[in-house]
Amino acid sequence: MNLTEKILLNHLTYKKQPLTAGEKISINIDQTLTQDATGTLVYLQLEALGISKIKTKLSVSYVDHNTLQTGFENSDDHRYLASVAKKYGIIFSPPGNGICHQLHLENFARPGETLLGSDSHTPTSSAMGMIAIGAGGLDIACAIAGEPYFITMPQVVNVVLTGRLKPWVSAKDIILELLRKFTVKGGTNKVYEYTGDALKYLSVPQRATITNMGAELGLTTSIFPSDNVTRGFLASQGRAKDWKELKPDFDAEYSGVVEIDLSKLEPMIACPHNPDNVKKVSELKGTKVHQVCIGSCTNSSYRDLLIVASVLKNKKINTDVDFIISPGSKQVMAQLAKSGALETLVKSRARILESTCGPCIGMGSAPNSQGVSLRTFNRNFAGRSGTKSAFVYLCSPETAIAAAIAGEITDPRKLGKLPALSIPKIFDYKPNFVFPKKNDSKTEIERGPNIKPLPEFTPLHQEINCSVVIKLKDNISTDDILPAGAKILPLRSNIPAISEYTLTRVDETFPKRAKEVKCGMIVAGDNYGQGSSREHAAITLRYLGIAVVLAKSFARIHRSNLINFGVLPVTFKNADDYEKISQLDDIQIENVIEFIKHKKPLILKNRAVNMAIEAVYNFDKRDTEMLLAGGLLPMIRNKNK
Repeated sequence: MNLTEKILLNHLTYKKQPLTAGEKISINIDQTLTQDATGTLVYLQLEALGISKIKTKLSVSYVDHNTLQTGFENSDDHRYLASVAKKYGIIFSPPGNGICHQLHLENFARPGETLLGSDSHTPTSSAMGMIAIGAGGLDIACAIAGEPYFITMPQVVNVVLTGRLKPWVSAKDIILELLRKFTVKGGTNKVYEYTGDALKYLSVPQRATITNMGAELGLTTSIFPSDNVTRGFLASQGRAKDWKELKPDFDAEYSGVVEIDLSKLEPMIACPHNPDNVKKVSELKGTKVHQVCIGSCTNSSYRDLLIVASVLKNKKINTDVDFIISPGSKQVMAQLAKSGALETLVKSRARILESTCGPCIGMGSAPNSQGVSLRTFNRNFAGRSGTKSAFVYLCSPETAIAAAIAGEITDPRKLGKLPALSIPKIFDYKPNFVFPKKNDSKTEIERGPNIKPLPEFTPLHQEINCSVVIKLKDNISTDDILPAGAKILPLRSNIPAISEYTLTRVDETFPKRAKEVKCGMIVAGDNYGQGSSREHAAITLRYLGIAVVLAKSFARIHRSNLINFGVLPVTFKNADDYEKISQLDDIQIENVIEFIKHKKPLILKNRAVNMAIEAVYNFDKRDTEMLLAGGLLPMIRNKNK
């Protein structure tokens, strides 16, 4: 067996379920994580489920997204999250403690366990030899309540890494090369399992860069074995007892094999406005740069920031470049201070931000108009930075610091000899977690005025008469559907208010038009809903009256979120039919419930042109039950009656 199969087999809810790719399985979840941008909705849903204590081994509520407190909303949400954590037995990580993925890797990730997180980059912890999966918040709430997690068994692809990275080439260049080869939809319903002789040269933080950004491939997750490298990392965090060796069998079978010779890689960069628009850095040399941001959950480890500080010992930042550093955790910040690297960064003119997500989600540090920003982040969708006209590139810390010094995109190999890095064997800083106590169950939950009750949704109707509210192209992201940023993120616990921003990045009139038609449909191209796990991109559609999304194909998490909230995600039986339907067309779908129950294609009658289109789907028994009930919460309530 491969490692993915071994861990999944050990967590199957029903041991007789076959691990056959494409078949639905259910697994027990050991750990969960949430962050504050998604967490308020998760815990409102958890309250609705009516449990008294968490049923997982460990659950952690992190505050790392909405830390820019420009009004009462974020502060109120944080007090809500802290009180919920105290009441239900959840570990709470307060603002400034660090980014959830960096913190979880350092403190809680354990080889062989399962982790479900309400953030698409939860697979970061799979660098530790565990199965870590990003999912919608309602799935997290159910996991905390002891419900199994249902997932389509993915194909497991063996990514064999050989050779050794040359100086100035890093783990970021490995994942960028995979994105170049396979695109943002190349990993749909797949797991990338890494093996090969090169693994002994890749530290856990380097592996985490790869598993983190594997989300941009559309992967269910990625995974590295738990080996001596893992053992060393856990020992450095004072967690040696959590280590155990985990690896695939020598004759493990895979659905495919990808071989990457690390010695042949060179510095890579993702160009605007998608993570798979990857080129060699050398091809873009001379491009003027206005801003450089180093950090985020992808590249904010001590190793990543130490290489930057080491380069800056003898060099200066270009005066035309805005240079921004965001450490991944307070542990990283403390170690930078202890080693003297922080002083180097401060003297370099760097702006040192709090240990949070910050610029990655448009929460401050937006670039100038039409500015070029090089970022060590994982996404560069148009407008995500907070500036619609900006050109955002994704690269390694090595490439980023080379550009910050030169004032233009520069191959980092031009910097000379790679500095030697000294990584401590022990990190002695301990984060400021708030651990629950046994007598906290009577804690009163604090609710600010921005926290609104969950909307109630009706069951699926036998006949749907709707209007096409908008027609979209390929690769529409959840950032397009429900943007982040300092203006919108504080409304995450207020569905009526945040729904007013739905798809406004694409069409400012969408919310108004959706409410006017009362029952709406969205038509989209391939890979609809790529990007983050934010379930708000689904629940706001349902709140605005969207009943059906008809696309050429869906991203995994967003499709699940649509089903969770009772929105029908269906695909064209014939992709060419995409051209036969237009915005504002009136659509009639008859016998919906009957057809879904009998797995028949839905017939969409386009009354505007007197033409019928067939739509297909792959709903299993549970999906069907959810859709008929109007979503996952109504389904669970029906069962508990």
